[in-house]
Amino acid sequence: HSSVEYFNINNVTQMSDIEHYNFDYSGTSMKALTMKKIKITDMYFSQDDLYEIFADMNITDMTIADSEMIHMLCPSRKSSFRYLNFLKNDLTDFLFQKCDNLAQLETLILQKNKFESLRKVSFMTSRMKSLTYLDMSNNLLRHDGAGVQCQWAESLAELDLSSNQLADAVFECLPANVQKLSLRNNQISNVPSGVAELKSLEELNLASNRLADLPGCGGFTSLQFLNVEMNSILTPSADFFQSCPRVRELQAGHNPFQCSCELQAFIRLERRSGGKLFGWPAAYVCEYPEG
Repeated sequence: HSSVEYFNINNVTQMSDIEHYNFDYSGTSMKALTMKKIKITDMYFSQDDLYEIFADMNITDMTIADSEMIHMLCPSRKSSFRYLNFLKNDLTDFLFQKCDNLAQLETLILQKNKFESLRKVSFMTSRMKSLTYLDMSNNLLRHDGAGVQCQWAESLAELDLSSNQLADAVFECLPANVQKLSLRNNQISNVPSGVAELKSLEELNLASNRLADLPGCGGFTSLQFLNVEMNSILTPSADFFQSCPRVRELQAGHNPFQCSCELQAFIRLERRSGGKLFGWPAAYVCEYPEG
């Protein structure tokens, strides 16, 4: 109980025993806590004794990063957390399952952890009624599909799933109201038509996957920005613009394009539509022998 509002602590090694301690957070002044590179040397203690100290804090912002943290308790009462950052820890799919006390949480960063099930991640968010941004990049996420239902927070507008192990089935498990979606650096070879109805999606990043063609926008009627850099696209389909009439910016560099009439037609259509091409050769001219 002090006047301290913002507290940062880095490079700490816990030396003594961890014991249970009851603390009354009412009337405290703290607003934000940042802890990085915390090392626990005593492994023989009740996990709850440690984690409840943080889970029940009466603050809006908390960061615990690069600390080999394996778990975090659901707050025991309605929490005031709006921002949680658990970057680079050892958290798994058990985090915040069936947790009803994070209704005010808006931003959740779980980058570089050990999450494996996209379905369980979706259920984790389903009770977070205010969640708008979720970063699940650099985990071990998979989704096998097979009709498995996912349930995301309806408020979720921006989702980062880059650098995971996701394939085509990921499109069966995406938040319905997402506006910005990154699937960069996964194992996606095709965007199945008629699977995902993401009518609010405006930005889609599919760079560094295994795409052989540009995806259609049948389920993405509001799409404006598309990144398909570093895939395996040889000849982009000229009817892309019929499927994606609202796309105004396309990043498609570092693909093994083959010189063809279809490629020239595609580039002409892009220029005619008033959109922007990034990563394309400035003067892509194909020469054919006479006749």
